[in-house]
Amino acid sequence: MVRNRRRSPTRARRPARARNRAALAAAVLLLAGAGLVAAHLRSPQAATHAGRVPPAGNGPVASDYADITAVPPRAPAPPPEAGASRGTFTSDCGVNANRLFNSDNLIVAPGVANGAHHVHDYIGNQAVDAFASDEDLAGAGTSCADRRDKSSYYWPVLRVRDGRERDAGVPGGGAEGNTGRILTPKEVTLTFQGNPRGKVIAMPRLLRIVTGDAKAFVNGPGDANASWSCTGYEDRQLTDKYPLCPPGSDVVRTFRFPGCWDGRDIDSANHRTHMAFTAEDGSCPPGFRPVPRLVQRVVYGVRTPSVADGGRTVPLFAVDSFPEQLHKPVTDHGDFINVFDDDLMREMVDCVNSGRTCGTSGRSGTTPTSA
Repeated sequence: MVRNRRRSPTRARRPARARNRAALAAAVLLLAGAGLVAAHLRSPQAATHAGRVPPAGNGPVASDYADITAVPPRAPAPPPEAGASRGTFTSDCGVNANRLFNSDNLIVAPGVANGAHHVHDYIGNQAVDAFASDEDLAGAGTSCADRRDKSSYYWPVLRVRDGRERDAGVPGGGAEGNTGRILTPKEVTLTFQGNPRGKVIAMPRLLRIVTGDAKAFVNGPGDANASWSCTGYEDRQLTDKYPLCPPGSDVVRTFRFPGCWDGRDIDSANHRTHMAFTAEDGSCPPGFRPVPRLVQRVVYGVRTPSVADGGRTVPLFAVDSFPEQLHKPVTDHGDFINVFDDDLMREMVDCVNSGRTCGTSGRSGTTPTSA
């Protein structure tokens, strides 16, 4: 029996006042969407920030960047065993072209407006904020090509630190040191992989999974897991540095999620212990079962910054963060809420276990359904 161990604000439908407050916050954060909000909501400071260098002490700094070509390649992963689930399933949910943002975190801080203190990019489910109930998620629209995937995939926005933010005085934005222009990803790939030692089982509906640690700069790197690289160099990964990519290469963020589930709970008190990462040989800890492992790959066409002059010639880029985390790359993190239709989840498990390549991004196998 799957236990629903989550905080009560996610179970009850949010009251009208909370929904209105959340809608207002979302409207303010959507200032970057041209023509989508009233002109009087635009910050009067935005026009004066163009060309401003981020204030000292807010980060990032030159030591937060590294030349990807100087990073040694990683050792290849051990080959899968004979009974491995070798297939992959990809869900195409776009790049957040409609610019759905908020500074909430439904998993970590349900019922708390601006609980993240930094802005998230959202793709997939279109109803996610701090006050969304299970019913809200189930009834929402989705940006995914297959409308049976109403899952939520989110991560902190990446900004060019050029001072041109449209949310300069807004909680979660410039008011908390998250400055600069929010970048829309060039490409997002959502791939569910198998297990190198055996077959996977279905994820339970509404399973919450996090990867990385938004407070790793203060907490230490124990839970840091997101990594950075460049196209053409993805055998080289950085966890505590932003990559400086050579000409013609794009910045890549990769979020590898844990692929072992305790078989009971869809969440836990620290949002981690109901899930686990595999060991180096692909095995799950005792009492855990392998489920399809999500890998989120997010690509940006962003100019390589001029680190030597602190971004004055070509501005630095950095992720949004809690104020005390100083936009360190080690704080990068990703979140996922499974709202797959049960039939689509069964298709995914069958695809992965049978060794096929399936999904909705132009590959063979499952094809998109109509809305």
